Amino acid sequence: MSAPNPVPPSRTPLEERLLTLIGDNGPISVGDFMADALSHPQHGYYATQDPFGRGGDFTTAPEISQLFGELVGAWLVDAWQTIGAPSLFNLVELGPGRGTLMADILRVGKVRPAFLEAAKVYMVDNSGRLRLRQQRTLDGVHDAITWVDGLEAVPAAPTLLVANEFFDCLPIRQFVRTAEDSDTPWRERLVGRDDAGGAPRLCFTLSDQAYGHRRGMPAGAIPESIFEECAAGLEIIRALATRFEEHKGRALIIDYGHGRAGYGDTFQAVKRHDYWHPLASPGLADITAHVDFAALARAGRDANTRVDGPVRQGPFLDRLGLKPRLDALCTQTDEETKALLTSGADRLAAPEAMGDLFKVMALSSPGLPEPPGFS
Repeated sequence: MSAPNPVPPSRTPLEERLLTLIGDNGPISVGDFMADALSHPQHGYYATQDPFGRGGDFTTAPEISQLFGELVGAWLVDAWQTIGAPSLFNLVELGPGRGTLMADILRVGKVRPAFLEAAKVYMVDNSGRLRLRQQRTLDGVHDAITWVDGLEAVPAAPTLLVANEFFDCLPIRQFVRTAEDSDTPWRERLVGRDDAGGAPRLCFTLSDQAYGHRRGMPAGAIPESIFEECAAGLEIIRALATRFEEHKGRALIIDYGHGRAGYGDTFQAVKRHDYWHPLASPGLADITAHVDFAALARAGRDANTRVDGPVRQGPFLDRLGLKPRLDALCTQTDEETKALLTSGADRLAAPEAMGDLFKVMALSSPGLPEPPGFS
């Protein structure tokens, strides 16, 4: 169910902590491991590493091309007009990375000065290291930016929200089909401790407790099938739905994942833009899981929120005007920059690059029309 560990560096402080914890209390869920590996305040990935860019571990769409942030910014300006152009609204980003996307959004917002004047920006990020990077990026860009740890700290008001590559970092649970004929054929996949063969190491194991059918499971499971759940993602969707009932608003969610529920192990790690075993040296590598957009959409509809999508990122950006904007930029620059802009646009939209793997979904207050980009 998983590839062999690479040869790890010396054991990380977080690995030592987890081995002790598991030795004392027993195995932990994949989600608890994921939360510690990414967000432990002293030893987690976001507290110790610089993940973004060519010199980091991965590159996100806003870092690939300014076209991405400009089109998202134009989408948000349109959304502001659709919710009635309020004179005060929350402009929220979940997981803002380096702050590049918000910088592009605010630059585009200059075409509608009233949009910028009305916007109170909230950057939701609990990593002090990344907050410092975002503050440097956004220094002098806008005079009303607040950093908060969670969505619950954003005050009630009309709200526009964007989350790009945020939901893939939320902790998941995994369930493994272990029997063909049983009322409770599923067991939870856990992270345990293997003491055989010398030094202890982290390993996968299964729970003693057996489970029945989980909501959202499609037909076709066989022994060894893995089903993934993300309760934290569903909670955020429900929180947004509550906000959008009280005040008009829209949210744009962009991430890699699948539009239909299915089976498979998407729990993965990356280091220096290459595969890394997810249990190896926790705190040194980025850990993610594919987003189950079908589950997010179902949660939104159950909460009486308008849901559009998911659609593929490539067609979404094309409908927003990717090519005309690329052509306009290319007429204003030199050949080298033109080549960079063109290659960036291809990477964002081409089916074999990010265009098909990444999906886009929108949530809106009940009664609002379909947003741009979805048909």
